[in-house]
Amino acid sequence: MARSVQTCQICNDEKLESILFLGFLPAVNEMYKTDETPSEQKMYPAELLYCKKCHLVQLGSVVDAKVLFPKEYPYTSSTTKILRENFGDLYREASSLFSLKADDLVVDIGSNDGNLLSNFKDHTRVLGVTPEDIGKIAIERGIPTLLQYFTPNTVLQIKKELGLAKIVTATNVFAHIDNVHTVVENICSLLPKDGVFISESHYFPELVRTLQYDTVYHEHLRYYSVLSLQALFQKHDLEIFHVKKIPTHGGSIRVYAARPGTYAVQKSVGVILKEEANLFKDSQKSFQDFRDRISQSKLDLYQLLHGIKQKGEKIYGIGAPSRSSTLVSYLGLDQNILSAIVEIKGSHKIGKNLPGTHIPILEESKLYEDQPAYAFLLSWHIADELAPKIKQNGYKGKFIVPLPTPRVIA
Repeated sequence: MARSVQTCQICNDEKLESILFLGFLPAVNEMYKTDETPSEQKMYPAELLYCKKCHLVQLGSVVDAKVLFPKEYPYTSSTTKILRENFGDLYREASSLFSLKADDLVVDIGSNDGNLLSNFKDHTRVLGVTPEDIGKIAIERGIPTLLQYFTPNTVLQIKKELGLAKIVTATNVFAHIDNVHTVVENICSLLPKDGVFISESHYFPELVRTLQYDTVYHEHLRYYSVLSLQALFQKHDLEIFHVKKIPTHGGSIRVYAARPGTYAVQKSVGVILKEEANLFKDSQKSFQDFRDRISQSKLDLYQLLHGIKQKGEKIYGIGAPSRSSTLVSYLGLDQNILSAIVEIKGSHKIGKNLPGTHIPILEESKLYEDQPAYAFLLSWHIADELAPKIKQNGYKGKFIVPLPTPRVIA
């Protein structure tokens, strides 16, 4: 079910430094129905390891993909406004950087419900690749989708039936797939000479800056910087020619890569690399400071929650993204602290418990019916978007924002 990581997944160096250990966490998509009798739920170590040679940060254990991404995978990207807007931006940016023609093929790895490809489908040929049943939603939306993993056989099938792809995208999935060199090899074999690979991943420097330790869970095998991606792509004769920081998932990086010399390298690459040099210059000090801030944040949140519960106030959680499982598990919250969590209508998570807990996930109307005194924003990284919307919908209480500095907002 899981194996320990002994060497760097990019450069194979054996000298890996432990920079953070959050304990043992459940698989974020193993969710049991609220009316089921509790049964065994496996827990896996959540440790971040750092390679000084290529600057990759990676998880210390690799859990079986079938556990992490079951056929009934509950996440749909189209329900998140910031992602819909981001994918629209990606289409516009890609269109401005290089010419796209109607017969060009765009392939999206881990295409989910077709959210990204919906921006391209009226302008180019498109194809999604995802192993989960959620891909059937994309098919219903008129987006051709292969319900399978992105393997060498899948690539051969695509090339045989559709030809090479002008663009291959992997958004919030490129850090999720094991054997990253095989993945890049598959991508390269699908690209023509002027083909482009566009990836979007959680951005490690931003994770450290904003204290987003809750994005550490077993789907995320690697936490990239541009330095580490540069080391990876150079091994496969790819050159990074443009990068852009984006707001998705609390702070991500969009990276464009192609064969060397195909596109002019933009100033954005040098700017980001210079910024990253400061973080890794004294990595030991940077990571110790990171750990200290996490510990202090945990203690501060306990103090805040203690004051609220002493007054007998009820707290509901808002949203059940994968990151909420890490936050709740690391903090040790249970149904006596968070009475329930509410999710947007139509979410596949409604009617289940948050992994590792008995905290039920309910339809969001319960928040407005019950009017708990406090709403705990588990999707705290989009607090500025969520809080006003929830207030507008009729919630009268206050909000708890757990990170980076725990606070209450009206």
